Amino acid sequence: MSGTVTTVSSNGEYSFTKPNRESITLLAGLGVEGDIHAGVTVKHRSRIAQDPTQPNLRQVHLIHAELFDEVARAGFEVAPGDLGENITTVGIDLLALPVGTLLRLGDEAVVEVTGLRNPCIQIEAFRQGLLKQVVGRDADGEVVRKAGIMSVVRTGGVVRPGDPIGVQLPAGPHRRLERV
Repeated sequence: MSGTVTTVSSNGEYSFTKPNRESITLLAGLGVEGDIHAGVTVKHRSRIAQDPTQPNLRQVHLIHAELFDEVARAGFEVAPGDLGENITTVGIDLLALPVGTLLRLGDEAVVEVTGLRNPCIQIEAFRQGLLKQVVGRDADGEVVRKAGIMSVVRTGGVVRPGDPIGVQLPAGPHRRLERV
């Protein structure tokens, strides 16, 4: 299993969207250099309010570009960086990866998948009705979150659009992704 980085994004201030960049630098144990969500402990406002000493399991946010095609069919225009992700990918079913999967991004960087992004009401403020497109329920009534995955940086490095993505699954048994 492999894929490609299509876009990289970061933002040094709190904002729902993140501007696209020519490259981003991942820092081991921290996240994206210069990004507001980089750090050892949580940086998301709601999580800081709960417990600011929690480990940051959301250092790097990845979204599959295929999601943009899916929501476009429902009438929503969404572009890379619009949903606050750092890395947009193509060719990998990110949502199907188990916890602990290692993703090699380009020549050096490696992130470890920690869980699913939990879509929040800010998505609704960005595009009214979009939240129902990225979170819903399956036929069994289980919640389905489609707004990407979260990860932590294990090995730093520069990541650019066009970089290959290698996938290394953890030893089994595999644990399915849950929200983090």
